[in-house]
Amino acid sequence: MAAFGSVFMPEMAMAQFDGSAWSDSAIVSANSISLHPGAHVLHYASTCFEGLKAFRHDNGDIALFRMDKNIARMLQSSQLLSLPSFEPEFLAKMIVDIVRHYKADVPTPPGSMYIRPTHIGTEPAIGKAATPTLTSMLYVLLSPVGDYFAGGHRALRLLMEDNARCAPHMGMIKSGGNYASALFPTMQAKAQYQADQVLFCPNGDVQETGAANFLLIDGDEIITKALDASFLHGVTRDSILTLARDLGMKVSERELTVDELLERAAKPGTEAALSGTAAVLAPVGTLIHRGQEFKVGSGEPGATTNRLRQALNDIQWGKAEDKHGWLTRV
Repeated sequence: MAAFGSVFMPEMAMAQFDGSAWSDSAIVSANSISLHPGAHVLHYASTCFEGLKAFRHDNGDIALFRMDKNIARMLQSSQLLSLPSFEPEFLAKMIVDIVRHYKADVPTPPGSMYIRPTHIGTEPAIGKAATPTLTSMLYVLLSPVGDYFAGGHRALRLLMEDNARCAPHMGMIKSGGNYASALFPTMQAKAQYQADQVLFCPNGDVQETGAANFLLIDGDEIITKALDASFLHGVTRDSILTLARDLGMKVSERELTVDELLERAAKPGTEAALSGTAAVLAPVGTLIHRGQEFKVGSGEPGATTNRLRQALNDIQWGKAEDKHGWLTRV
């Protein structure tokens, strides 16, 4: 099976900003991008992106999950990176148009069509290290996918790292630079500890991994870091917390220290998980801290994690009522 996100539809939706106005969006070949080697994005990382999914239902309907939330976050990322703005409806139409174009290719559950809207600065100007790009490109790629983690639902191993994933004021931006800064420590963690991800805990503050938000489940309580600028405001995180409240669980969005996490993780029945569009809700079984391994509860996938993941999947797949209006049918 091909690696997650390595297969693409041959066409994408694309629009360009010329410094004063956006062009009409068009469906073009996915390999049609042409950039000057001095393009702002290549030198000063003026880029942000989103990740959402389209799901095929048993009745043949195709549904987008929380598209409005992803578009709002991309507008915020564009603003914080000083990229040209756009109307939410403009990107929504681009997403719907390209998904409709490839409606027949949306996989059946548990697969889905991963959607990657991307915004990049295109102005050829290498003297603009401290000045925004005047021109930009917005495009939407599609990739049919299965499970994000090769091991499926197995419990993951996380190395707890004292450093931050990215600059504190950049964390809430879904920018390529944030992922790049997490890459080297993640590769080191995989090589030295056979870890799947790094859990970044600057100054003992439990934040997120390189690619997902972190949730601790202690009985009927979910504990996760309160939203601030230092980490990504995950759409899946928000969805899981909403479903947890629906199920009568207590949701605590607050500071979580490394010491408290390790203390709670040792208790029988405790669970931990990573949430993200790609990962959905992946169980965490082992925490590695200062060379020592700590099991989370039994060290195996937990019942509450599985229940929450299934509750989310059931809405996405059209098997449960969409009480929160999260689905957009195309």
